[in-house]
Amino acid sequence: MTLITGANKGLGRETARRLIKEGHTVYIGARSTERGEAAAAELGARFVQLDATDDASVQTAMHAIEEREGRLDVLVDNAGSANNIVGADGVTAESAHAVFETNVVGVVRVTQAAIPLLRKSDNPVVVNVSSALGSFWAVTNPERHQSHNAFIVYGSSKAAVSMLTVQYAKALPEIKVNAVEPGFTATDFTADFPGGRPVEESAEVIVRMATIGKDGPTGTFHEEDHELPW
Repeated sequence: MTLITGANKGLGRETARRLIKEGHTVYIGARSTERGEAAAAELGARFVQLDATDDASVQTAMHAIEEREGRLDVLVDNAGSANNIVGADGVTAESAHAVFETNVVGVVRVTQAAIPLLRKSDNPVVVNVSSALGSFWAVTNPERHQSHNAFIVYGSSKAAVSMLTVQYAKALPEIKVNAVEPGFTATDFTADFPGGRPVEESAEVIVRMATIGKDGPTGTFHEEDHELPW
């Protein structure tokens, strides 16, 4: 049983499509019932209404999965909020709070609610969809494009996701918890920045880390087919 948050479009939807092809029973988590149900019907998935910023919504979604399935094998924390402001001008506390509420607190909210169900799995896996903009190594490496601009709020939120990944991996040794950098992808999130690659390519690393075996890694950050320095 696999749950993907923010899965009615973009990377989440493509990840769902790929995992269904791999034989997974996939629950598409989405805020919009209409869009989520439509995506699930088209893909052959199941739908659960889930807003990562709302405690009641998350708890209800987990209860529904528990009632129907009894366990959760894979959680893909994909729901995210983009902040495309480059530089300091235009950054506000309000906008920062909104991004962190989804990208950071949302990961905690969903993961905490999913832990009891994950513990019932024979091979529990969590994949946090992050970004190299949250890698201290990448944003200080002039050879990486992430070092060329300052995405203050978004980059900081993804750095927090990196730390959450490491800490959850330490706290939950029975669950494999990893982060991934899917790459610059052409989605609604990146509409202001042309040149992103297709979701089919970017979903590859998410699918790979969602399908690791019992001997797979934990507490790591991956892009493409290799580890990415923190």
